[in-house]
Formats: sequence, structure tokens, C-alpha cells
Amino acid sequence: MTLAAAPGSPAGRLPRRPRLLTAGAVPPPALILLGILSVQIGAGIAKHLFDRLPPSAVVFLRLLTSAVVLAFLARRALRTVLADHSPRSLAVAAGFGVSLCVMNTSIYQAMARIPLGAAVTIEFLGPLAVAVAASRRVRDVGWALLAGAGVVLLARGGDHLDLVGVGLALLAGVGWACYILLSAATGRRFAGSTGLAAASVVAAAVAVPFGVAAGGTALLDWRLLLLGLGVGVLSSVIPYSLEMEALRRVPPRVFGVLMSLEPAVAALVGVLLLGEVLGARQWAAIGCVIVASAGATLGARGGDG
Repeated sequence: MTLAAAPGSPAGRLPRRPRLLTAGAVPPPALILLGILSVQIGAGIAKHLFDRLPPSAVVFLRLLTSAVVLAFLARRALRTVLADHSPRSLAVAAGFGVSLCVMNTSIYQAMARIPLGAAVTIEFLGPLAVAVAASRRVRDVGWALLAGAGVVLLARGGDHLDLVGVGLALLAGVGWACYILLSAATGRRFAGSTGLAAASVVAAAVAVPFGVAAGGTALLDWRLLLLGLGVGVLSSVIPYSLEMEALRRVPPRVFGVLMSLEPAVAALVGVLLLGEVLGARQWAAIGCVIVASAGATLGARGGDG
């Protein structure tokens, strides 16, 4: 049987296949926003699981998913990673992995105690502190003060926030700051995604005893297991892929400003998925942190193209 030629095309030639939509065809800002949305939807699903699966167990499943995917992608380089790198470089990658585990464990424990939007807003002080420190401009002290005022307003707005939850969110911010610094150091020592893959394996290994001890036999429930793995895909695999594609096409300054929207997206996901309604003061507080983060990012990276 022969195929008929498409109208207007020479006889005997197949019609040109329509182009499929690829990540390269999507505008970088859309990729960044989709990545943020994916992370926060994953966080919302994770919080839904906390009644049946403790936060440490969900963190373990998230990190395990990320480690398996990244290790598979970098499997050739990982086979010789110990022989190809110095003990100092391996120690940096291991520290990167520990910071990844601390960041995720702390923010999930915080989310179990305070609203998602509040937890992410407080956690965002970590990358904000890195941006302010990198800028070294006097005016960025103002951005830091604005962010601090936002967190104070957040803690006092509406219902009183659990202090343990606030402390855990701050610890997550410290973990995020260390993640940023160690990510850059790892990137200088390892080619491609090898360093991130090695760090993810370390993070999953550190999370194993805590996750298994907390989850117990609940980890044998295939439905909970699938949901936990889905959290890993939404919160780690998809955002990483989208952010890497976006960073190839936009300056870090633009990337940082768009990432400043994460607290607002987290708050919206908290409202829509979890019914965590925030008051006017809390929204104003989130706005303060977003403005401070965007301002500090522009100041720190104003020289980027």
C-alpha cells in the first residue's frame, strides 16, 4: 500500500512530520515557573502523606528517587569517581550531599508543624543571605532588614506559628545556603552532573536509617511507596531538569529573580491543595521576602548578561 502525497507536496514524498513541543521550545521563564510549581505541588502531596507516612520517611523516598535517576544518568562517570577525584573533592561532594539531606529533612519537618507557605518563606532566608553576602553593597543591608521584617510579620500574623516549626524552617534555610555554596564548589571539581549524582547518593544514604526507622512497615504499602516516589519525581527530578535547561538560556540574575517567586507559589499551593488559608499580614510578609530576595539578587548579579 502506498501513501498519498500531501496537498501541495511533490508526488511520492511523505508530508513533513509536525514538530513536537520540546523543553527547548518553551521560554526559559516558563521552565523556571513550571519547576517551582512542580516542587511545591510535590511538597503539598508530601504534606498530605504525613498522616500515614512520617516526614523522615517521605524525605527518604524523595532523596532515593532523585539518587536513582541521577546515578543512572551519570552511571559511567560514577564507576570511577573514587579513582578519578582527590579525597578533598570527594569530601566536598559528600558535604554537598549532607547539606541536601539536612535541607530536605528540616523543611519537611517544618511543613508538618507550620503552613507550607510560611515554611518556604522562612527557608528562603538561606539563599537570600547568600545573595546579600555576594553583593557586598550597603543597600543590601536594607534588603536583609526587609526580609527580617517579613519573617517577624509572618510569625505574628494570624495564628501563632509553632516555634519548633519556625526553627526547623530556619535550619532548612541554613541547609539551602550550604547547598548553594557546596553546589558551586562541587561543580568546579566534577564534570557535568557527576558531582550532583554523587551528592544525591550520599544524601539518600544518610536518610536511610532515619527514613526506615520512622516509616517502618508503612514503607511496604505499595500505594504509599508510589506516592512517595511521585513526590521525588515532582520535587527533584522534574525541577532539576527544567532548571538546567533554563540556566543554559538565561543569565543567573534572571534565574534568581524568578526563583524569588517560590514563597508565593508555595503559599498558593498551600491554599489550593491543603486549605492553609493565610491572613493579610502573612501575605504581606511573603511579599516582603520576595521583594527583598529579588532586590538582593539583582544587586549581587547585576553584572550578568
